[in-house]
Amino acid sequence: MNFPPPQSKPAPVSLPDLQFIAARASLLDLAAFLDRVQRHGQDDDYRLAALRAALPLLLENFPQRTRRILESLSDSTAEPIPAATIQGAFGAPRP
Repeated sequence: MNFPPPQSKPAPVSLPDLQFIAARASLLDLAAFLDRVQRHGQDDDYRLAALRAALPLLLENFPQRTRRILESLSDSTAEPIPAATIQGAFGAPRP
């Protein structure tokens, strides 16, 4: 009987090697967006306030940052509105 040779474990993947450039680009994109909004005098929008409030969550050294940031940007209202005026979402809860 011929058996295949035992499989060795794959070498560990370096996530920074694979994803650092994409993460860096995302961070620069966010910074550029905030610069544009400020340059146009629109930085008092409630959605920008929600983004700024979420940024400290990004820097925390706890698991599930994504979940906590998504929850901070989600509308937790339990009561439905009487009628929708638009189709879509705003991306952050209104104050």
